[in-house]
Amino acid sequence: MHKTLSRGLTAGLIGNILFVLFAFVCFIFYKSYVPDSTGSNTLEVIAYLCLFSGFGMLIFSDVCICRTVRMRQWLKFGFTAYIVMEALMMYLELNSYKYESFYEPYSLMLAILHAVFSAAICLTFVSLDPDKKCLEVMVIITIGMILCGMLGNLMGIRIYFSILTNAVALTVLFASLKYMMKREMIEIDCHGDRARVAEYNSNTFFE
Repeated sequence: MHKTLSRGLTAGLIGNILFVLFAFVCFIFYKSYVPDSTGSNTLEVIAYLCLFSGFGMLIFSDVCICRTVRMRQWLKFGFTAYIVMEALMMYLELNSYKYESFYEPYSLMLAILHAVFSAAICLTFVSLDPDKKCLEVMVIITIGMILCGMLGNLMGIRIYFSILTNAVALTVLFASLKYMMKREMIEIDCHGDRARVAEYNSNTFFE
């Protein structure tokens, strides 16, 4: 496995796990919030550390993938656009009280567009090794999880539910990518890889 690509996939996995932890810490924060209390302030600091660290890891992951993987321009562009979109939506979600005039966290259309765009970006990961069924299956499973994020709006939950669902889905995807590459179930050609040379002799060639 290419070392830089491996680090990129690990960073993507950690980044999405940090987003899930951010959501968990926020849940505890809102359930136990006490104004001006040390406990609440500590939880808020931990939550923002998880959030910013998560985006930092995703950016590092994106850089590693873009620098190592050959071609796959749609994947590179899409994953970068996905990070920008999630950062923008997270900012609007956390500051929704400032932008009530145009940002609607309970909008069904917003939830649908977010899920569909995220699913389209996820689909580009098939290009890593398009001939392998195991990769196709994992991408389909991930897309299914992402589309389920729209259900949060039907249950009266803010768009943040869709963002959290994406984090869980991509955690599964990045973990499966690392597993499949480690087991050599998929092969991703990277810059700097050595060409494989097959040697034959007269006794084995026709076999």
